[in-house]
Amino acid sequence: MTHEELEILKQEDVRRAIEENIDRDPLRIALDRKLPHAAAVASEVKYLQRARKKLPSYFAARCIIPQRAFEQSSSEETAAHKQGKGVRCLDLTCGLGVDSFYLSKRFDRVVTIERDEVLAEIARENFRRLGATNIEVLCASAEEVVASIDEQFDMIYADPDRRSSDGRRQVLIECCSPDVGAMLPRLQQLAPHIVIKNSPLFDVAEAERIFGTGSRVEVVSLAGECKEVIAEWQRGNAHNTLTATALGYGSFSVESDRLTPPRMARDPRSARYLLSPDVALRKARLTSTYFAEVAPDAEACTPDGFYLAEQRPAGATLARTYEIVQALPFSPKQLKRELARRSIDRITALKRDLTLSSTEICRRLGVKEGGDRMFAFTECGGDVWCLEINEL
Repeated sequence: MTHEELEILKQEDVRRAIEENIDRDPLRIALDRKLPHAAAVASEVKYLQRARKKLPSYFAARCIIPQRAFEQSSSEETAAHKQGKGVRCLDLTCGLGVDSFYLSKRFDRVVTIERDEVLAEIARENFRRLGATNIEVLCASAEEVVASIDEQFDMIYADPDRRSSDGRRQVLIECCSPDVGAMLPRLQQLAPHIVIKNSPLFDVAEAERIFGTGSRVEVVSLAGECKEVIAEWQRGNAHNTLTATALGYGSFSVESDRLTPPRMARDPRSARYLLSPDVALRKARLTSTYFAEVAPDAEACTPDGFYLAEQRPAGATLARTYEIVQALPFSPKQLKRELARRSIDRITALKRDLTLSSTEICRRLGVKEGGDRMFAFTECGGDVWCLEINEL
Protein backbone atom coordinates (compact mmCIF):
# COMPACT_ATOMS: atom_id res chain seq x y z
CA MET A 1 0.00 0.00 0.00
CA THR A 2 1.28 3.47 -0.90
CA HIS A 3 0.91 6.74 1.01
CA GLU A 4 -1.58 7.88 -1.63
CA GLU A 5 -3.72 4.74 -1.21
CA LEU A 6 -3.64 5.17 2.57
CA GLU A 7 -4.81 8.78 2.33
CA ILE A 8 -7.68 7.66 0.09
CA LEU A 9 -8.80 5.09 2.69
CA LYS A 10 -8.79 7.79 5.39
CA GLN A 11 -11.18 10.06 3.46
CA GLU A 12 -14.65 10.38 5.00
CA ASP A 13 -16.55 9.53 1.81
CA VAL A 14 -14.42 6.40 1.31
CA ARG A 15 -14.85 5.31 4.95
CA ARG A 16 -18.61 5.81 4.54
CA ALA A 17 -18.59 3.73 1.34
CA ILE A 18 -16.68 0.94 3.14
CA GLU A 19 -19.26 0.95 5.95
CA GLU A 20 -22.25 0.93 3.60
CA ASN A 21 -20.81 -1.94 1.54
CA ILE A 22 -19.22 -4.02 4.28
CA ASP A 23 -21.30 -7.13 3.50
CA ARG A 24 -21.23 -6.91 -0.31
CA ASP A 25 -19.21 -9.07 -2.68
CA PRO A 26 -15.88 -7.20 -3.17
CA LEU A 27 -15.90 -8.04 -6.88
CA ARG A 28 -19.26 -6.31 -7.31
CA ILE A 29 -17.97 -3.34 -5.33
CA ALA A 30 -14.94 -3.03 -7.62
CA LEU A 31 -17.26 -2.83 -10.64
CA ASP A 32 -19.65 -0.31 -9.05
CA ARG A 33 -19.11 2.96 -10.92
CA LYS A 34 -21.20 4.91 -8.42
CA LEU A 35 -18.71 4.38 -5.59
CA PRO A 36 -15.80 6.74 -4.98
CA HIS A 37 -12.48 4.90 -5.40
CA ALA A 38 -14.32 1.60 -5.94
CA ALA A 39 -11.16 -0.52 -6.25
CA ALA A 40 -9.77 0.73 -2.92
CA VAL A 41 -13.15 0.24 -1.22
CA ALA A 42 -13.41 -3.29 -2.64
CA SER A 43 -9.94 -4.27 -1.43
CA GLU A 44 -10.54 -2.90 2.05
CA VAL A 45 -13.95 -4.59 2.34
CA LYS A 46 -12.38 -7.88 1.21
CA TYR A 47 -9.84 -7.91 4.03
CA LEU A 48 -12.23 -6.54 6.63
CA GLN A 49 -14.54 -9.44 5.83
CA ARG A 50 -11.64 -11.85 6.28
CA ALA A 51 -10.73 -10.11 9.53
CA ARG A 52 -14.21 -10.62 10.99
CA LYS A 53 -13.13 -13.94 12.55
CA LYS A 54 -9.34 -13.61 12.77
CA LEU A 55 -9.28 -10.00 14.00
CA PRO A 56 -12.75 -9.17 15.38
CA SER A 57 -11.59 -6.01 17.20
CA TYR A 58 -9.97 -4.71 14.00
CA PHE A 59 -13.16 -5.51 12.08
CA ALA A 60 -15.37 -3.79 14.65
CA ALA A 61 -13.16 -0.67 14.61
CA ARG A 62 -13.03 -0.75 10.78
CA CYS A 63 -9.24 -0.66 10.85
CA ILE A 64 -7.15 -0.37 7.70
CA ILE A 65 -5.92 -3.85 6.73
CA PRO A 66 -3.30 -4.29 3.96
CA GLN A 67 -3.15 -7.74 2.40
CA ARG A 68 0.36 -8.90 3.29
CA ALA A 69 0.25 -7.48 6.82
CA PHE A 70 -3.05 -9.29 7.38
CA GLU A 71 -1.70 -12.60 6.11
CA GLN A 72 1.40 -12.40 8.34
CA SER A 73 -0.32 -11.16 11.49
CA SER A 74 -1.21 -13.16 14.59
CA SER A 75 -4.88 -13.83 15.16
CA GLU A 76 -6.39 -11.97 18.09
CA GLU A 77 -6.92 -15.29 19.87
CA THR A 78 -3.23 -16.22 19.74
CA ALA A 79 -2.12 -12.64 20.49
CA ALA A 80 -4.30 -12.54 23.60
CA HIS A 81 -2.69 -15.75 24.86
CA LYS A 82 0.88 -14.43 24.89
CA GLN A 83 2.43 -14.12 28.34
CA GLY A 84 4.09 -11.15 30.03
CA LYS A 85 3.07 -8.02 31.91
CA GLY A 86 4.74 -5.01 33.45
CA VAL A 87 5.47 -1.34 32.90
CA ARG A 88 7.36 -1.18 29.60
CA CYS A 89 7.44 -3.50 26.59
CA LEU A 90 9.41 -3.20 23.35
CA ASP A 91 7.96 -4.84 20.22
CA LEU A 92 10.63 -5.12 17.53
CA THR A 93 8.22 -6.04 14.72
CA CYS A 94 4.97 -4.10 14.64
CA GLY A 95 3.47 -5.04 11.26
CA LEU A 96 -0.30 -4.77 11.53
CA GLY A 97 0.15 -4.30 15.28
CA VAL A 98 -2.07 -7.08 16.62
CA ASP A 99 0.50 -8.32 19.13
CA SER A 100 1.35 -4.75 20.18
CA PHE A 101 -2.33 -4.06 20.70
CA TYR A 102 -2.72 -7.02 23.07
CA LEU A 103 0.58 -6.32 24.81
CA SER A 104 -0.73 -2.82 25.50
CA LYS A 105 -3.47 -4.38 27.64
CA ARG A 106 -0.85 -5.88 29.97
CA PHE A 107 1.88 -3.22 29.93
CA ASP A 108 1.60 0.43 30.89
CA ARG A 109 3.55 1.44 27.78
CA VAL A 110 4.45 -0.33 24.56
CA VAL A 111 7.08 0.92 22.11
CA THR A 112 6.68 -0.83 18.76
CA ILE A 113 9.01 -0.61 15.75
CA GLU A 114 8.00 -0.69 12.07
CA ARG A 115 10.58 0.01 9.37
CA ASP A 116 8.03 0.51 6.58
CA GLU A 117 6.76 4.11 6.63
CA VAL A 118 3.29 3.29 5.32
CA LEU A 119 2.78 0.37 7.69
CA ALA A 120 3.93 2.53 10.58
CA GLU A 121 1.34 5.16 9.68
CA ILE A 122 -1.35 2.47 9.28
CA ALA A 123 -0.47 1.10 12.73
CA ARG A 124 -0.81 4.58 14.30
CA GLU A 125 -4.17 5.08 12.62
CA ASN A 126 -5.42 1.66 13.65
CA PHE A 127 -4.34 2.11 17.27
CA ARG A 128 -6.25 5.41 17.27
CA ARG A 129 -9.39 3.66 15.99
CA LEU A 130 -8.91 0.88 18.56
CA GLY A 131 -8.53 3.38 21.39
CA ALA A 132 -5.04 2.11 22.30
CA THR A 133 -3.42 5.28 23.63
CA ASN A 134 -0.35 3.74 25.31
CA ILE A 135 1.44 2.54 22.15
CA GLU A 136 4.26 4.52 20.54
CA VAL A 137 5.15 3.58 16.95
CA LEU A 138 8.75 4.21 15.85
CA CYS A 139 9.49 4.16 12.13
CA ALA A 140 13.00 2.71 11.96
CA SER A 141 14.80 -0.61 11.74
CA ALA A 142 14.86 -2.78 14.84
CA GLU A 143 18.66 -2.91 14.61
CA GLU A 144 18.93 0.89 14.72
CA VAL A 145 16.61 1.26 17.69
CA VAL A 146 18.19 -1.55 19.71
CA ALA A 147 21.69 -0.19 19.14
CA SER A 148 20.80 3.34 20.22
CA ILE A 149 18.07 3.07 22.85
CA ASP A 150 19.10 3.46 26.50
CA GLU A 151 15.74 2.63 28.09
CA GLN A 152 15.16 -0.56 30.08
CA PHE A 153 12.12 -2.75 29.36
CA ASP A 154 10.31 -5.47 31.27
CA MET A 155 9.92 -7.52 28.09
CA ILE A 156 11.05 -7.48 24.46
CA TYR A 157 8.86 -9.17 21.86
CA ALA A 158 9.64 -10.05 18.24
CA ASP A 159 7.79 -11.70 15.37
CA PRO A 160 10.48 -11.66 12.66
CA ASP A 161 9.61 -11.56 8.98
CA ARG A 162 9.96 -15.16 7.80
CA ARG A 163 10.14 -14.49 4.07
CA SER A 164 13.37 -14.02 2.13
CA SER A 165 13.82 -11.23 -0.41
CA ASP A 166 12.59 -13.59 -3.14
CA GLY A 167 9.51 -14.63 -1.15
CA ARG A 168 10.66 -18.00 0.16
CA ARG A 169 9.56 -19.04 3.65
CA GLN A 170 12.27 -19.16 6.33
CA VAL A 171 12.34 -21.16 9.58
CA LEU A 172 15.73 -20.56 11.23
CA ILE A 173 15.90 -17.40 13.35
CA GLU A 174 19.15 -16.28 11.71
CA CYS A 175 17.45 -16.33 8.30
CA CYS A 176 14.58 -14.08 9.42
CA SER A 177 14.44 -10.29 9.67
CA PRO A 178 15.44 -8.88 12.05
CA ASP A 179 18.03 -11.48 13.06
CA VAL A 180 17.06 -11.72 16.72
CA GLY A 181 19.81 -14.25 17.39
CA ALA A 182 22.51 -11.77 16.37
CA MET A 183 20.86 -9.07 18.49
CA LEU A 184 20.36 -11.32 21.51
CA PRO A 185 23.29 -10.14 23.70
CA ARG A 186 22.10 -6.54 23.39
CA LEU A 187 18.45 -7.51 23.95
CA GLN A 188 19.40 -9.34 27.14
CA GLN A 189 21.00 -6.11 28.40
CA LEU A 190 17.76 -4.20 27.75
CA ALA A 191 15.24 -6.63 29.25
CA PRO A 192 15.05 -9.68 31.55
CA HIS A 193 12.41 -11.34 29.37
CA ILE A 194 12.72 -12.00 25.61
CA VAL A 195 9.83 -13.50 23.61
CA ILE A 196 10.12 -14.59 19.97
CA LYS A 197 7.25 -15.82 17.83
CA ASN A 198 8.39 -18.46 15.33
CA SER A 199 7.03 -20.41 12.40
CA PRO A 200 4.91 -23.52 13.13
CA LEU A 201 7.80 -25.42 11.48
CA PHE A 202 10.32 -24.20 14.07
CA ASP A 203 12.13 -27.07 15.83
CA VAL A 204 11.57 -26.80 19.60
CA ALA A 205 15.16 -27.92 20.23
CA GLU A 206 16.38 -24.72 18.57
CA ALA A 207 15.42 -22.64 21.62
CA GLU A 208 18.09 -24.24 23.78
CA ARG A 209 20.67 -23.68 21.04
CA ILE A 210 19.74 -20.00 20.83
CA PHE A 211 19.13 -19.15 24.48
CA GLY A 212 20.98 -21.85 26.42
CA THR A 213 19.67 -22.15 29.98
CA GLY A 214 16.49 -20.29 30.83
CA SER A 215 14.50 -21.04 27.71
CA ARG A 216 10.81 -21.83 27.48
CA VAL A 217 9.19 -23.09 24.30
CA GLU A 218 5.42 -23.10 23.88
CA VAL A 219 3.66 -24.68 20.91
CA VAL A 220 0.24 -23.13 20.41
CA SER A 221 -2.55 -24.79 18.45
CA LEU A 222 -6.05 -23.64 17.56
CA ALA A 223 -8.79 -25.94 16.27
CA GLY A 224 -6.28 -28.74 15.72
CA GLU A 225 -3.82 -26.62 13.73
CA CYS A 226 -0.39 -25.52 14.96
CA LYS A 227 -0.41 -21.73 14.82
CA GLU A 228 2.91 -20.67 16.28
CA VAL A 229 5.91 -21.70 18.34
CA ILE A 230 6.88 -19.19 21.02
CA ALA A 231 10.49 -19.23 22.27
CA GLU A 232 11.25 -17.29 25.46
CA TRP A 233 14.23 -16.47 27.63
CA GLN A 234 13.90 -15.31 31.25
CA ARG A 235 16.84 -13.98 33.21
CA GLY A 236 17.51 -16.08 36.32
CA ASN A 237 15.54 -19.08 35.11
CA ALA A 238 17.61 -22.19 35.83
CA HIS A 239 15.52 -24.65 33.78
CA ASN A 240 14.44 -25.16 30.19
CA THR A 241 10.73 -25.86 29.79
CA LEU A 242 8.51 -27.25 27.04
CA THR A 243 4.80 -26.37 26.89
CA ALA A 244 1.98 -27.53 24.64
CA THR A 245 -1.16 -25.38 24.53
CA ALA A 246 -4.39 -26.07 22.70
CA LEU A 247 -6.33 -22.82 22.93
CA GLY A 248 -9.68 -23.43 24.58
CA TYR A 249 -8.64 -26.80 25.99
CA GLY A 250 -5.59 -26.37 28.19
CA SER A 251 -1.81 -26.55 28.54
CA PHE A 252 0.80 -29.06 29.62
CA SER A 253 4.34 -28.14 30.70
CA VAL A 254 7.42 -30.06 31.77
CA GLU A 255 11.10 -29.32 32.19
CA SER A 256 13.00 -30.54 29.14
CA ASP A 257 15.26 -32.85 31.17
CA ARG A 258 12.27 -34.70 32.66
CA LEU A 259 10.69 -36.17 29.55
CA THR A 260 9.25 -39.67 29.69
CA PRO A 261 10.08 -42.05 26.81
CA PRO A 262 7.13 -43.86 25.22
CA ARG A 263 6.13 -47.43 25.98
CA MET A 264 5.56 -49.05 22.60
CA ALA A 265 2.51 -51.16 21.81
CA ARG A 266 2.91 -54.44 19.97
CA ASP A 267 -0.65 -55.32 18.93
CA PRO A 268 -3.76 -53.08 18.97
CA ARG A 269 -6.31 -55.90 19.14
CA SER A 270 -6.45 -55.98 22.93
CA ALA A 271 -6.89 -52.20 23.36
CA ARG A 272 -10.25 -50.59 24.07
CA TYR A 273 -9.41 -46.95 23.38
CA LEU A 274 -7.47 -45.03 20.78
CA LEU A 275 -5.97 -41.70 21.91
CA SER A 276 -5.12 -39.03 19.35
CA PRO A 277 -2.85 -36.29 20.80
CA ASP A 278 -3.31 -32.66 19.85
CA VAL A 279 -0.86 -31.30 17.31
CA ALA A 280 0.67 -29.05 20.00
CA LEU A 281 1.72 -32.10 22.01
CA ARG A 282 3.23 -33.77 18.99
CA LYS A 283 5.07 -30.66 17.83
CA ALA A 284 6.44 -30.05 21.35
CA ARG A 285 7.49 -33.73 21.59
CA LEU A 286 5.49 -34.07 24.80
CA THR A 287 3.09 -36.81 23.76
CA SER A 288 4.59 -39.69 25.75
CA THR A 289 5.23 -37.52 28.82
CA TYR A 290 1.65 -36.23 28.73
CA PHE A 291 0.11 -39.70 28.46
CA ALA A 292 2.39 -41.03 31.21
CA GLU A 293 0.59 -38.54 33.46
CA VAL A 294 -3.03 -38.63 32.26
CA ALA A 295 -3.24 -42.20 30.89
CA PRO A 296 -0.58 -44.33 32.65
CA ASP A 297 -1.54 -47.53 30.82
CA ALA A 298 -1.30 -45.94 27.36
CA GLU A 299 1.15 -47.39 24.87
CA ALA A 300 2.33 -45.80 21.65
CA CYS A 301 1.66 -47.07 18.18
CA THR A 302 4.36 -44.58 17.13
CA PRO A 303 6.10 -42.13 19.51
CA ASP A 304 4.11 -39.03 18.52
CA GLY A 305 1.19 -40.74 16.83
CA PHE A 306 -1.78 -42.67 18.14
CA TYR A 307 -1.74 -44.26 21.60
CA LEU A 308 -3.69 -47.29 22.82
CA ALA A 309 -5.22 -47.76 26.27
CA GLU A 310 -7.26 -50.28 28.23
CA GLN A 311 -8.74 -47.65 30.54
CA ARG A 312 -10.52 -44.55 29.31
CA PRO A 313 -8.41 -41.59 30.49
CA ALA A 314 -9.99 -38.89 32.62
CA GLY A 315 -9.01 -35.28 32.00
CA ALA A 316 -7.07 -35.85 28.79
CA THR A 317 -8.01 -32.43 27.43
CA LEU A 318 -5.14 -32.35 24.94
CA ALA A 319 -6.18 -35.55 23.19
CA ARG A 320 -9.25 -37.00 21.55
CA THR A 321 -10.46 -40.37 22.79
CA TYR A 322 -12.07 -42.96 20.53
CA GLU A 323 -13.59 -46.34 21.34
CA ILE A 324 -12.06 -49.13 19.28
CA VAL A 325 -14.76 -51.30 17.66
CA GLN A 326 -12.31 -53.68 16.01
CA ALA A 327 -8.70 -53.82 14.84
CA LEU A 328 -7.83 -55.40 11.50
CA PRO A 329 -4.57 -55.81 9.59
CA PHE A 330 -4.32 -53.31 6.75
CA SER A 331 -5.03 -55.52 3.76
CA PRO A 332 -6.73 -53.31 1.13
CA LYS A 333 -8.35 -56.19 -0.77
CA GLN A 334 -9.86 -57.80 2.34
CA LEU A 335 -10.91 -54.46 3.82
CA LYS A 336 -12.49 -53.43 0.52
CA ARG A 337 -14.60 -56.60 0.51
CA GLU A 338 -15.54 -56.11 4.18
CA LEU A 339 -16.66 -52.52 3.63
CA ALA A 340 -18.64 -53.50 0.54
CA ARG A 341 -20.32 -56.36 2.47
CA ARG A 342 -21.42 -53.84 5.12
CA SER A 343 -22.56 -51.34 2.46
CA ILE A 344 -20.04 -48.76 3.68
CA ASP A 345 -19.18 -46.49 0.77
CA ARG A 346 -17.87 -43.45 2.65
CA ILE A 347 -15.46 -43.20 5.61
CA THR A 348 -13.56 -40.62 7.63
CA ALA A 349 -9.96 -41.82 7.60
CA LEU A 350 -7.56 -40.75 10.35
CA LYS A 351 -3.90 -41.61 9.91
CA ARG A 352 -0.58 -41.20 11.67
CA ASP A 353 2.96 -41.84 10.48
CA LEU A 354 1.99 -43.44 7.19
CA THR A 355 3.26 -42.44 3.77
CA LEU A 356 -0.20 -43.06 2.31
CA SER A 357 -2.53 -40.05 2.31
CA SER A 358 -6.11 -40.33 3.50
CA THR A 359 -7.20 -39.84 -0.11
CA GLU A 360 -5.01 -42.73 -1.30
CA ILE A 361 -6.25 -44.99 1.53
CA CYS A 362 -9.85 -44.35 0.54
CA ARG A 363 -9.05 -44.95 -3.12
CA ARG A 364 -7.50 -48.34 -2.32
CA LEU A 365 -10.51 -49.28 -0.22
CA GLY A 366 -12.98 -48.21 -2.90
CA VAL A 367 -14.75 -45.64 -0.72
CA LYS A 368 -15.21 -41.88 -0.66
CA GLU A 369 -13.85 -39.53 2.00
CA GLY A 370 -16.10 -38.19 4.74
CA GLY A 371 -19.11 -39.45 6.62
CA ASP A 372 -19.89 -40.79 10.08
CA ARG A 373 -17.96 -44.07 9.82
CA MET A 374 -14.46 -43.57 11.27
CA PHE A 375 -11.34 -45.65 10.73
CA ALA A 376 -7.81 -45.00 11.98
CA PHE A 377 -4.76 -46.23 10.08
CA THR A 378 -1.40 -46.56 11.80
CA GLU A 379 1.71 -48.63 12.25
CA CYS A 380 1.92 -50.74 15.39
CA GLY A 381 4.42 -53.44 16.25
CA GLY A 382 5.97 -53.25 12.80
CA ASP A 383 2.68 -53.80 10.92
CA VAL A 384 0.03 -51.47 9.52
CA TRP A 385 -3.43 -51.66 11.09
CA CYS A 386 -6.94 -50.44 10.39
CA LEU A 387 -8.92 -49.57 13.53
CA GLU A 388 -12.65 -49.03 13.31
CA ILE A 389 -13.46 -46.38 15.94
CA ASN A 390 -16.25 -44.31 17.48
CA GLU A 391 -15.59 -40.85 18.92
CA LEU A 392 -16.59 -40.50 22.57
